[in-house]
Amino acid sequence: MPRKMAREPQVNAATPKSQKPAATKVETPAQVGSKIDQVLILLRRESGATLTELTDATGWLPHSARAVLTGLRKKGHEIERFKRDGASWYHLLSTKS
Repeated sequence: MPRKMAREPQVNAATPKSQKPAATKVETPAQVGSKIDQVLILLRRESGATLTELTDATGWLPHSARAVLTGLRKKGHEIERFKRDGASWYHLLSTKS
């Protein structure tokens, strides 16, 4: 005996599959003030930024913030890491060309 469905599937005979409108790609402008931009602003400060400051500013978890730092390094940014008062601080020395 076949299973009975809780709800019968709806069949829309008015629009066949072949006549569905094609999806249009909407161009979106580059995001201004993205989280990466926030991180770069914090890293450019003379004092740099701690991991806690980066996570507070972006809402990311610490491992995500560290991954972004790694990604920025791979993109050519030179980021210095140093210890101050038992905490790791990060400072942007130079940006990609």
